[in-house]
Amino acid sequence: MTSEAAVSTPPTTSSTPSKGYYYWLRSFVAGGVAGCCAKTTIAPLDRVKILLQAQSPHYKHLGVFSTLRAVPKKEGILGLYKGNGAMMVRIFPYGAIQFMAFDKYKKLLSKQIGISGHIHRLMAGSMAGMTAVICTYPLDVVRARLAFQVKGDHRYTGIVNAFCTIYLKEGGVLGFYRGLTPTLIGMAPYAGLSFFTFGTLKSLGLKHFPELLGRPSSDNPNVLILKTHVNLLCGGVAGAIAQTASYPLDVARRRMQLGAVLPDSEKCVSLSKTLKYVYNTFGIKKGLYRGLSLNYIRCVPSQAVAFTTYEFMKQVLHLN
Repeated sequence: MTSEAAVSTPPTTSSTPSKGYYYWLRSFVAGGVAGCCAKTTIAPLDRVKILLQAQSPHYKHLGVFSTLRAVPKKEGILGLYKGNGAMMVRIFPYGAIQFMAFDKYKKLLSKQIGISGHIHRLMAGSMAGMTAVICTYPLDVVRARLAFQVKGDHRYTGIVNAFCTIYLKEGGVLGFYRGLTPTLIGMAPYAGLSFFTFGTLKSLGLKHFPELLGRPSSDNPNVLILKTHVNLLCGGVAGAIAQTASYPLDVARRRMQLGAVLPDSEKCVSLSKTLKYVYNTFGIKKGLYRGLSLNYIRCVPSQAVAFTTYEFMKQVLHLN
């Protein structure tokens, strides 16, 4: 029986152009569904993370769990999902592009450039993550602005209003790309380590413990895949490692994205200035790594659900 890791690349010479097109289309859909499922699972934690990272005046004196309790009291239970509409609009193409691009870059690096082994997962993951970010970044900015708002203190009335306001008052198109540099710098190690760790754990598990950790794929019995609970575990470990490495850059990204919403926005105009300002003003624990405990709580289930859902959708859509 063949390991799924060994046959996960798309068909090449034996495939017609039509079949190749439908493979990438199915891969796009699988990635989008995986992204939506993952983000919906942790939407309340994402809202709290943004409030803590950007030092919201309404919640800056609270910790992670205190904020989780305070938001529903102040804004209702739906307050935990504020900005999630914009997130779903963004996350489907983001997840779709990321997973599809990962397969494409992995094939490119392996067959056309000659880079193989574990390193091509790291490189392909980094490139896929950056590609997805560039394509969907304006939606992420709008989502962050909406999530940062607190009931009774609204700057934007919705997604469309946020787009129009940012475009008109913050420099046109460039206003939607505040914080892109730290996002790309942070995404390279995050996405790279995430795909690298998951892929490596997956291949090692199927190679050394096939009967314990693996099972036949439902769409192709000749292909061995990880059991669901093992998929969840590998995805969670991958998320934890990746988030730890890139978290300070994520803090800088959020502050730059929020821009004019913050009273100290003039001090957060570049990556280096933002990191220096946060470090000098709030320190490491309460500044660069503020909300990290929440990030561990959210990244483990998020990545676990994302990778597991993608593996499931690959079977449903016959990608194995």
